[in-house]
Amino acid sequence: MLDFEFTGRQTGVPMPLSDRERKQLEELEADLAANDPQLAQRLSSGSVRLRGKAYVGLVLCLLGLILLITGVSTQLIVVGVGGFLAMGTGAYLALGSRPTGLR
Repeated sequence: MLDFEFTGRQTGVPMPLSDRERKQLEELEADLAANDPQLAQRLSSGSVRLRGKAYVGLVLCLLGLILLITGVSTQLIVVGVGGFLAMGTGAYLALGSRPTGLR
């Protein structure tokens, strides 16, 4: 069973779940495990894995941002436009490479 706590916005002190909330959470976990065991297993592992295209996309986004800033600071339009296009392509690769089952 997962043990969740809610951090209060104003105090910053963790607040434990009530018995009713804990019971609802257990019911949701059981329903998820019954309806979609693969998704339940992926969510319970707690790790997020990025695919190769997502890594390439993130690196391309960062490189594009650097090129865009360089192009603006040096007033080279070609470098700035290239950076913008690299950022757009990187975002497309990073966001477009999600597993199809989670869309």
